[in-house]
Amino acid sequence: MIDNSTTAASTTVRSAEATVPTVHGTFRFLAYHDAEAGTDHLAIVAGELGERALVRVHSECLTGEAFGSEKCECGPQLDAALDLINEHGGVVIYMRGQEGRGIGLLNKLRAYALQEQGLDTLDANLALGLPADARNYRAAAAILDDLGVHEVRLLTNNTDKVHQLESLGVTVAEQVPLVVGVGPNNEAYLETKRARMGHIIDDALLHPQS
Repeated sequence: MIDNSTTAASTTVRSAEATVPTVHGTFRFLAYHDAEAGTDHLAIVAGELGERALVRVHSECLTGEAFGSEKCECGPQLDAALDLINEHGGVVIYMRGQEGRGIGLLNKLRAYALQEQGLDTLDANLALGLPADARNYRAAAAILDDLGVHEVRLLTNNTDKVHQLESLGVTVAEQVPLVVGVGPNNEAYLETKRARMGHIIDDALLHPQS
């Protein structure tokens, strides 16, 4: 569990805003600079953000989103989240600098190499002397606060993400599963998330042919 004892509210500042048409719909893109981490994040907003807004806090994944890697489900999750907020209203908070659950692109590829030797996604990180999940969500909570969103329906399978956001003052009224992009190249990865990292993934969705 990441220490959330300090807040990023005073160091995460809205810095730019524009309307952007995309293949998923037309959204407001709000850029935030996180001075503490030296990183820029995006809030991608559709419609009005009322009570219990639909929210996805999404970690940047270059391999999955730009190159369509099938070792994870990140690209399909981002696509599905954007489609959902375009339909129902809400916000996707796109967290940059969180590649590979926060270990960075180079270490992510090193972990992939260890997975090819038989380690699962959690043990590969640990074998590199890295945490299983190095992310924190202080900046995401600060962005939600800036948007006036304090109670959310959170699009995530990750219960740790729920607990971290709640520890930062965000009320998670509902955890909405987002199980998409399952295939033969990431079933073991997703099974490790479920069995060892507390992710909520229905067995029928993880093993649709069984």
